Amino acid sequence: MISTTELSKDLILKIDGQLWMVIDFQFVNPGKGPAFLRTKMKGLQNGKFVERTYKSGEMFEEAEVEKIKIKFIYANRGKFIFCKESDPSARFELGDDIMGNAGKFLKPNELAQGLLYEDKIISIIPPIKVQLRVKESPPGIKGDRAQGGTKTVVLETGAEIQAPLFVEPDDILEINTETGEYSRRVDK
Repeated sequence: MISTTELSKDLILKIDGQLWMVIDFQFVNPGKGPAFLRTKMKGLQNGKFVERTYKSGEMFEEAEVEKIKIKFIYANRGKFIFCKESDPSARFELGDDIMGNAGKFLKPNELAQGLLYEDKIISIIPPIKVQLRVKESPPGIKGDRAQGGTKTVVLETGAEIQAPLFVEPDDILEINTETGEYSRRVDK
């Protein structure tokens, strides 16, 4: 058991039978009343994000989760095929429910981390930034506006993101997999 003072980012807790990863937390000490902890957590079994507050000193059960390196092989009809990095013959498949948005940004032979709980992979953590080629990009038409515009582009994995108007087909973009947003264009 750990207390609110021992929480850290990426810590995995078991709360009410569900596994939650701590994304962000903040101690709040108001002028009146007791101190409390405001957290943002991601459900590893359902992929949902929640914000919860806890009293200072509350206790949590830490989940025994092992991180293993896995390699993405291919996707077919909502199934994602992986193997262990150390053993390519040990293949396994994960569904859309476990993959969430991460599946949109993985290309073959991409490495990721798998979270192993009770000998079963419950979630994956893709690389934070990936570089993907633009497959389709409509022409950027500059109109009358104060800020730079964006357009929807299709990446080599089939994911659609918003990118600046100057992005063209065959450009390589760096994408943040946590937010699904364009980061920058990489030199060819």
